[in-house]
Amino acid sequence: MYIPAHFEENRPEMLHGLMAEHPFATLVTHGPNGLDANHLPFEFDPASGPHGTLRAHVARANPVWREAADRPDALVIFQGPTAYISPTWYPSKHETHRQVPTWNYMVVHAHGRIAVRDDEAFVRGFVARLTRRMEASEPQPWKMGDAPADYLSQMLGAIVGIEIEVTQLVGKWKLSQNKAGADRRGAADTLRERGRDEQVEIAGAMLKAPPAL
Repeated sequence: MYIPAHFEENRPEMLHGLMAEHPFATLVTHGPNGLDANHLPFEFDPASGPHGTLRAHVARANPVWREAADRPDALVIFQGPTAYISPTWYPSKHETHRQVPTWNYMVVHAHGRIAVRDDEAFVRGFVARLTRRMEASEPQPWKMGDAPADYLSQMLGAIVGIEIEVTQLVGKWKLSQNKAGADRRGAADTLRERGRDEQVEIAGAMLKAPPAL
């Protein structure tokens, strides 16, 4: 990933925070047929391993877990909020017209190696934790015990756990740090006025990011 110095984000708390808030990520592997991408919800444990550990599950019918035995290297991409930035939102555009459109975003790349965890205890524990987290805001949270035991065992048998010990975390926060303060504030204010969640989140991040100018 190309990262100009003013867009680089390497603070662990920032990288971990984005991964926790946006757990649905893209697993990129290189199998016998070339590059492959799978889209999965991940659990990140920052205390396991030097750079943390990712856990997920895939369908047993998905060949990715078998292919990982020979090609374990993997990249997991966590995409945070994004927003289109119009040059008309910059005050300087109306003075000099020397601005162009761009796109702001926040992203984390987690590099590591896949280890297959094909055992029910691992899968059951992971699914239980993931379910508790995702159901927490529901008025009546679904829990694994709601399903008949035989049906649940059948469903758990149809998936395989994977674990990725992270070897490197790379973050890019492209938030108009290379723009003058007035232009950055102008774009952030417009995003807030538009009111969509992602736009508001990007606007807040733009105003907090250390400027490069």
